[in-house]
Amino acid sequence: MSEVFEGYERQYSELSANLTKKCTIAGGIHGEQKKQKISEIKAGIDEAESLIRNMDLEARSLQPNVKAVLLAKLREYKSDLNNLKSEVKRLVSGNLNASARDELLESGMADALTASADQRSRLMATTERLDKTSDRVKNSRRTMLETEELGVSILQDLHSQRQSLLHAHGTVHGVDDNIGKSKKILTSMTRRMSRNKWIIGSIIAVLVIAIALILYFKLK
Repeated sequence: MSEVFEGYERQYSELSANLTKKCTIAGGIHGEQKKQKISEIKAGIDEAESLIRNMDLEARSLQPNVKAVLLAKLREYKSDLNNLKSEVKRLVSGNLNASARDELLESGMADALTASADQRSRLMATTERLDKTSDRVKNSRRTMLETEELGVSILQDLHSQRQSLLHAHGTVHGVDDNIGKSKKILTSMTRRMSRNKWIIGSIIAVLVIAIALILYFKLK
């Protein structure tokens, strides 16, 4: 293994242990002392990042089999450094919350009154918006009812028109039936008239023949 890498590794391990200890201490103090301790931790994290970059460069310059082992260890160190960064963010956030709390306490009743006035203003504005919204809802409901009444009226008209069409359709069917019956009657009458014509023609022919025979025998 590279002696250069081991040197960087040893420095990082000592620095990481020192930063962890400082984070623990910073969690139990407040005010300026905590701010100073956080500044020291941030400087240490910058130094740790520099060591990790140097270890990465050194590991990548070695043989593949050695490089793989060292890069695996380097990933663990990077994870450790990320944990330290997360702890610093938590400490800074807690410090900001404490400062904000102190400022709120120092602001006193004036800020409370201002906030109360702002709340009243927002409440009045919200109430006005609710009233306007309620009016819009009422108008929409009234429009919806009018539209519903119009729709019912249109449906009733359509139903009436449908009944009229059905009645007219029935009437047309009745006319068609009457026409069919009339056609059958006319056809039957035509047939009877034709048959009667033949009968009358036959009778006339027989009478003519009979008269002719009578005249023939008389004149003879």
